[in-house]
Amino acid sequence: MSRISIPTVEQSVEASKPLLAAVKQQLGIVPNLMKLVGHSPAALEGYLSLNGALNKGKLDAALRERIALTIAEFNGCNYCLSAHTYLGLNVVKMTEAEIAAARDHHSSDTKTAAALHFAFRVASERGRVSDADLVTLRQAGFDEAEVVEIVMVVALNVLTNYINNVAQTDIDFPVVSAK
Repeated sequence: MSRISIPTVEQSVEASKPLLAAVKQQLGIVPNLMKLVGHSPAALEGYLSLNGALNKGKLDAALRERIALTIAEFNGCNYCLSAHTYLGLNVVKMTEAEIAAARDHHSSDTKTAAALHFAFRVASERGRVSDADLVTLRQAGFDEAEVVEIVMVVALNVLTNYINNVAQTDIDFPVVSAK
């Protein structure tokens, strides 16, 4: 059971209701994470704004989902593993094998593998990556904007991993657990 209450949309703070309505319009549902973060309209707006901005960036949805899986596994966030496995399978149409590889920060695609390895290094080294890490990423074909976006996608996912790990958010997707 969640350690921070998860209100229904109707029980949510008034200022969060339009934001939650926008989430429902986009996804068709309002995940428990959004309802929980909606306790703070400022936090919900901040999360949705950063997520929306990154959706307009250079990294495609499939790579962002793979990074989310890498980071959720690293942080042991079962809620995010469950959500991003569902999104990976049903939205970006990844295979089970691709999801399993992403959780281990691997991919059969060389460029994607470089991005996932870099994302893992950003998380595991708390941003203190080596010059060699950046060189490897650039040699794989990533430009400066994409490097910045990878770091931001890592940070966004660390944020959701942490709130879910603190709250022990009730999982409202098919459950996937960290290894």
